[in-house]
Amino acid sequence: MIIVTGATGKLGRRIVECLLERVPADRVGVSVRDPRKAQDLVGRGVRVRQGSFDDPASLVHSFEGAGQLLLVSLDRTGQECVSGHRAAIDAAVQAGVGRILYTSQMGAAHDARFQACRDHAQTEDLLRATGLPWTALRNGFYASSALQFLEATRDTGDIALPADGPVAWTGHDDLAEATAAILAEEARFEGPTPPLTGPAALDFDTVAEIASQTTGRPFTRTVVPDDTFREQVLAHGAPAPIADLMLSIFAAARNGEFTAVDSTLAELIGREPATFRTHLERAWAE
Repeated sequence: MIIVTGATGKLGRRIVECLLERVPADRVGVSVRDPRKAQDLVGRGVRVRQGSFDDPASLVHSFEGAGQLLLVSLDRTGQECVSGHRAAIDAAVQAGVGRILYTSQMGAAHDARFQACRDHAQTEDLLRATGLPWTALRNGFYASSALQFLEATRDTGDIALPADGPVAWTGHDDLAEATAAILAEEARFEGPTPPLTGPAALDFDTVAEIASQTTGRPFTRTVVPDDTFREQVLAHGAPAPIADLMLSIFAAARNGEFTAVDSTLAELIGREPATFRTHLERAWAE
């Protein structure tokens, strides 16, 4: 049995769909906060159980019988995130799970500039301490994050963001397919994988060129001071921790924490991952 958490989320749902193309539905289970959102999976033969990271007993029940558990990282930061992951890992041990796989991130390190990468590093420590077989999927930085930063520029033509550095922007679909391949035991990794990245690391100067070529309109790149960017984010109603989190992405990029480009993702999916140009074209066509 392969159990997937977060199976109604953006990445988790894609992973389940890819997994169902590889293994029988009766080998797949999902642990979700709200089972009503996964009722279509029940009809397809997938085991659906309620499991909340804030209710460890529910996780033990939803992980029952798992030869492999895919722990999709929580959309939280700091100790709230790590505590939730600890609850899930403890529940996995209690449930007798055979192997834990975890959606980590390239750049995961205790001294990372980006808070999420520090959270991933702490979670990997927890996995290491279980004594169980485990795999940390070092996913490339999601291309959807870059597209969110670009949303306001579609009208202005000016990519006004803090100073950055090259980032290996990577698509959810490619990562989901690779994760399903690993869960289906087409490949196995002990501990952290190599970075699972898109085919190139790009900074926003290059992204501006791609946007110009894609749309036929001129796009410029304006470097906004960190303090000014933070004030702008706060003025749009974001709480201070979110503003700081967003700013830390650029600090980490400047520090070269997301520059690695690796062939492992391409090898897992049997083709070149989608380029950032492809992600941009798809998003802006919609």
